[in-house]
Amino acid sequence: MAKENKKPVYEEADEEMTVTLNFDDGDVTCSVVTIMTVEEKDYIVLLPLDENGENEDGEVWIYRYSENPEDPNEEPVIEYIEDEDEYEKVEDAFDEFLDSVEFDELYSE
Repeated sequence: MAKENKKPVYEEADEEMTVTLNFDDGDVTCSVVTIMTVEEKDYIVLLPLDENGENEDGEVWIYRYSENPEDPNEEPVIEYIEDEDEYEKVEDAFDEFLDSVEFDELYSE
């Protein structure tokens, strides 16, 4: 994946928020799994989708996420996370998120 800042394009499709990332070798549409805060920074977790709108392998992409608080109409920006320690902290937080979602689903049944 490219290591440059990406400006995502957000679309609303069937009540599921999607983002289209523009890479040098083509566009990838992703489903937004969650946006979360870790150590006072925001991150977005994306599920890349194939041309049929599916993800067979369950791989997710995690990026740093920011919005311009002074202009809510400005498109959010996502950035590649280069620091391994930072990425691991966010990955751990996402694992905890997944555990809580599974627990909530079990609890609500």
